[in-house]
Amino acid sequence: MDGSRLPPGRPLYTPEERRRRDASRWTLVQGILAPVQFLVFLISAVLVIRYLLTGDGYGAATISVIVKTFVLYTIMITGAIWEHDVYGQYLFAPAFYWEDMVSMLVLALHTAYLASLVWPGVSSEQQMWLALAAYAAYVVNAAQFVLKLRQARLESPKVGQLQEARS
Repeated sequence: MDGSRLPPGRPLYTPEERRRRDASRWTLVQGILAPVQFLVFLISAVLVIRYLLTGDGYGAATISVIVKTFVLYTIMITGAIWEHDVYGQYLFAPAFYWEDMVSMLVLALHTAYLASLVWPGVSSEQQMWLALAAYAAYVVNAAQFVLKLRQARLESPKVGQLQEARS
């Protein structure tokens, strides 16, 4: 099972969708933003964990989570535009339905973190645990997208022909 809501046997991209994907400037934007977001995530996760373990560096950890959240918002907005370019709808195209569903959870948790910064009664430790929950959901979502990228590569005509030639 490929984790999508596509009919069995339907590829991730039809030839026309593949053409639109390759022609969209947002494909390159996503290709740049995804590793940037992952790097920001790694740095921030270290800072958050450091704060939780030592009690030091709350300010740096907080700024890093805010930066991570705004990078996430950026990749989500540009990703929705990409999805529209390729599939004709901004979110929940059948090929990326479950990735988009988990993305909504990731967005909700990151947004809850931002709200916790101004909500009275939320301790700094609770804020950091909320950030880690958001990051755990992000890791699941990133894995979904990596698997989808792998699926797209395996379905690409060149890779498919190469695999047939090796058989």
